[in-house]
Amino acid sequence: MIDANILSYQSHLPRIAPGVFVADTARVIGEVEIGAGCGIWFGAVIRGDVNYIRIGERTNIQDNAVIHVASEAVMSDGRRKIGMPTMIGSRVTVGHMALLHACEIGDDCLIGMRSVVMDGVVVEAGSIVAAGALVTPGKRVPSGQLWAGSPARYVRDVTAEELADIRWSAEHYEQLMRRYL
Repeated sequence: MIDANILSYQSHLPRIAPGVFVADTARVIGEVEIGAGCGIWFGAVIRGDVNYIRIGERTNIQDNAVIHVASEAVMSDGRRKIGMPTMIGSRVTVGHMALLHACEIGDDCLIGMRSVVMDGVVVEAGSIVAAGALVTPGKRVPSGQLWAGSPARYVRDVTAEELADIRWSAEHYEQLMRRYL
């Protein structure tokens, strides 16, 4: 599926699995790989120009979210890190207007609306970054934790019900994107 909203950058053309929904106003650019069953919603920008982006299966990138990478980043302790991709696992919901920059998101996570996940952050599997949270460079959100605030901090462990809701969200958005296809 190559369209005007799927753009190459310096000979890197996005690799998108069959059956992925990419809204006509979304942009997928450069060295990006998107797994099966994903939805890339209206106004989302996934820009793999100075590094690469990998998105697992059944993940949804909601409206106006921005996914980008870094060729170099300055960590919270002042260290410089070269070459930072963005990697997003499977069954992840990235909320409306979220910004993910040169970070790693594990499987079965929820990244809330208008949250910002900065360079070098690792959000481990089964975690939640609350709406409006700012996860500062180099932080690690351990598996199964909820972080909120600006700057984000640990609030509590994710409940079994919340983890089930994250998985339901992946199923719901996969069904929704199939209707759009």
